Amino acid sequence: MKIRHLDKPLAYEDGLSLQHETVSGILEGTTEETVFLLEHQPVYTIGRRRDQSSLKDKTGLPAPVFEINRGGQATYHGPGQLVGYPILDLRERGKDLHEHLRKLEEVLILACRDFGIDAGRREGLTGVWVENRKLASIGVGVSKWISMHGFAINVTRECLLPFFAITPCGIDGVVMSCVENEAGRPVTVDEFGAAVTPHFEALFG
Repeated sequence: MKIRHLDKPLAYEDGLSLQHETVSGILEGTTEETVFLLEHQPVYTIGRRRDQSSLKDKTGLPAPVFEINRGGQATYHGPGQLVGYPILDLRERGKDLHEHLRKLEEVLILACRDFGIDAGRREGLTGVWVENRKLASIGVGVSKWISMHGFAINVTRECLLPFFAITPCGIDGVVMSCVENEAGRPVTVDEFGAAVTPHFEALFG
């Protein structure tokens, strides 16, 4: 498994292409498992489901919307947020999607603790939280047991405002927070990405 840090905000469609190319390469045996860590240009995403009420006014959103093959309701990606795409072969990892989700949460929880943040889980809700404040959203898909999509954790305050245009993850009244707010000091996306890396290597390597 290798971890790739992409150094400029990526258009969402380019991120999708990168994931699909890596999935195909793993299935063909020509590409190794890869975790992509990056920022996206502003975009809203939602899983393919009939209920899209979490988008609120779909025509008035300040960024484009993509319907994708992950679970879950609407979320936002943009500058100031670290997005992670672990493209992993779950055929070699027990074919256990529940375990995959919990390990993604654990990577982020441990990285948050490196910044003095007492992050954790909430009963019945996927993601990473500090009390009732949500720091990270997690939504995954699989293609022939190769994992796609992954997580998005809010690092800087810059990424919080666009969440007001949606019902994040379909949870009414959810308060979105960020690493900077919870740590009480400035934190860059690159700084948090560097903290995430060793925890990925320890839990997935």
